[in-house]
Amino acid sequence: MPVKNRFAELLPEIKGWRHDFHRHPELMYDLPRTSARVAELLREFGVDEVTEGIGRSGVVGVIRGRSTGSGRVIGLRADMDALPIHEITGADYASTTPGAMHACGHDGHTSMLLGAAKYLAETRNFDGTAILIFQPAEEGGAGAQAMIDDGLVSRWGVQEFYGLHNLPGLPLGQFGIRKGAMMAAADQFNIYLTGKGGHAAAPHLAIDTTLVAAQVIVALQSIVSRNVDPLQNAVVSVTSVETDSPAYNVLPNTVHLKGTARSLDPAVRDQLDLRIGEIARGVASAFGASAEVEFKRGYPVTMNDEAAAEHAARVAEEVAGAVDWSVPPMMAGEDFSYMLNERPGAYIFMGNGDSAMLHHPAYDFNDENLPVGASWLAGMAEARMPV
Repeated sequence: MPVKNRFAELLPEIKGWRHDFHRHPELMYDLPRTSARVAELLREFGVDEVTEGIGRSGVVGVIRGRSTGSGRVIGLRADMDALPIHEITGADYASTTPGAMHACGHDGHTSMLLGAAKYLAETRNFDGTAILIFQPAEEGGAGAQAMIDDGLVSRWGVQEFYGLHNLPGLPLGQFGIRKGAMMAAADQFNIYLTGKGGHAAAPHLAIDTTLVAAQVIVALQSIVSRNVDPLQNAVVSVTSVETDSPAYNVLPNTVHLKGTARSLDPAVRDQLDLRIGEIARGVASAFGASAEVEFKRGYPVTMNDEAAAEHAARVAEEVAGAVDWSVPPMMAGEDFSYMLNERPGAYIFMGNGDSAMLHHPAYDFNDENLPVGASWLAGMAEARMPV
């Protein structure tokens, strides 16, 4: 396949970009070096238009094909931000920023889209317009929504969105996809329990909020096991317990529980929202305490359009020879979901082989993937906008 051959030639260059981004990780929206370098490279490639500052620090590149008579506009997206994790890979290109590293492979994603951009600007073997989207703040900052709010769809007229993510455990260079839910809605909840503080030696004179909290934590696990349809997927996890008492002999007056709720179906999401509140308030009331509950909706379900998933898989087959349609959905969240809520599209996994897991301090993106992912990204533009 010509695309694969060209990206094999470009590998040293793409690898150099990746290692540079990896040495200099930046977090959330604070991406001055990363965004500037991306924009600089796009201009060097001869990209028709380069716009910076979309969604605060995102970059958008526009490449017009040999013809634009089809009116087709396809968006290709890569995320740029790193994570607040101290790197322990020992790589010679390891992070030079204490407490920050590319532990999710966004350095690889950005470099692959840059490679695709260089190829597409050289060849322009498509009828339409390719929109190259370099997004900030995927790691909890909803950068995709910020770019949409700043005119990503309305200004550039994107008709379909495509993106990919590396996946440790999936064989190197292999693609995995599914129709429908690909990644979960990622929501947060806070439960504030109020009882009656007192001396730990006289619990009968108090309302022990630590006991209430323990009962609430256990009861919340009944949501997935007894309320959600067994054929559906859901997670409810309490991740933090904080009291207002630092002492060994004081029963706290208040306890704050934090947690996350994950789901792959909007109806299940609503169910989790409802039941977390009902259970917390009901259990608290049974012990004479009270509960205030906040359910904060985060990234929605990453939902692949059926036809778009077929398109994405077809290009992946051309690049890798086969596609795994049995890859299970992930219960992690992904803000590419906001783009898929705006327009049809698909999100695909690309194997990172036997590496450390995502968000682990020993994780590293596998450079052998760079030609594979760049080929897929460029191939999506050519396949969806054929000459």
